[in-house]
Amino acid sequence: MSNAVEKYQKAQHLQLTDKLLVEMRGHTALLTLNSPPANTWDAEMLQGVKQLVEHLNSDKDIYALVITGAGSKFFSAGADLKLFASGDKAIARSMARYFGEAFEALSNYRGVTIAAINGYAMGGGLECALACDIRIAEEQAQMALPEATVGLLPCAGGTQKLPWLVGEGWAKRMILCGDRIDAQTAERIGLVEEVVATGEALHVALALADKVAQQSPVAVRKIKPLIQGARTHAPDQWLPAEREAFVDLFDAQDTKEGVSAFLEKRKAQWQNS
Repeated sequence: MSNAVEKYQKAQHLQLTDKLLVEMRGHTALLTLNSPPANTWDAEMLQGVKQLVEHLNSDKDIYALVITGAGSKFFSAGADLKLFASGDKAIARSMARYFGEAFEALSNYRGVTIAAINGYAMGGGLECALACDIRIAEEQAQMALPEATVGLLPCAGGTQKLPWLVGEGWAKRMILCGDRIDAQTAERIGLVEEVVATGEALHVALALADKVAQQSPVAVRKIKPLIQGARTHAPDQWLPAEREAFVDLFDAQDTKEGVSAFLEKRKAQWQNS
């Protein structure tokens, strides 16, 4: 663990595994999955992600979270299948819960999450990216949900989030037929928002996170649930909530600051309040 990462984690009382490296870059938290050789998930890592998101939800200086994989080959290859070799249902139940809690926390993070997919994103690795708001993939990246190939199924949101993004047909191809897709196909079907050159995903993701910092964090916090709400309710049901959220923003200091800054032709100074 680097001195900068260790210093931050100790200062924030974060007892994270060395397989999760966290550093701050301005108003952005950068999380690097560091479990060689393939950045596979274990219980300690998943619990660490949940703890980190809970911390960031209360850190008023952080507006975005970027996630990437250590090394140049893997974003994450998913769960370590050795965990399931015994066939123990208690282990399976615990791991399913850890995956669910970690990625649901990630999906519900109050700020913006961006996955910088720098290589293979397989199984739980792709589900981590699916839990993020935005996905940037390098041109050599490969993505799949191959659980059924080994007699399992995606248990961290894959069967729900993938069809929402790419449609039922492509979701069934990837999950039921085991199709592995490249970055270009992923962009074409809406699984990722942008494909970039090898080695550039993190740079582009961090630049996008900098754009997030230009938005009112209070407004972002109100807007994100409205966008995601359409997954579970018809859009018409959210229209009254949208209007109420708009009015509620007038209780925030940042709303007054944003309007004043625009009228005075200066950059807004957000206080996240």
